[in-house]
Amino acid sequence: MIVLDPRSVTPPYEQVRSQLAALVEAGELGAGDRLPTVRRLAKDLGLAVNTVARAYRELEAAGLIETRGRAGSFVTGSGVERAAREAALAYVERARALGLSDRAALEVVAGVLGISRRGS
Repeated sequence: MIVLDPRSVTPPYEQVRSQLAALVEAGELGAGDRLPTVRRLAKDLGLAVNTVARAYRELEAAGLIETRGRAGSFVTGSGVERAAREAALAYVERARALGLSDRAALEVVAGVLGISRRGS
């Protein structure tokens, strides 16, 4: 999945980060996919644990993965999915600030999308 070029001027952590990011953006790694543990990937690639940990931290800061403690690290999705989640979060915060219940806020979205929420 990841191939390092030891002759590259690009640091190993950046090679790992960029290749994982490319796999997510290409859809080869999808939302919810579990990544290898930092230790496992470091061992497989012959890298120091801190090198892979840095790549994962940068991917997490970019919103491409999330680490769920001992459960591991998971892909959160592509840039489009990430932007949609951010927009949804902003909507929820605004709707709550306006005093809408979560159910009412969901009904507004369903109405905008033309989805009938009756019976659900």
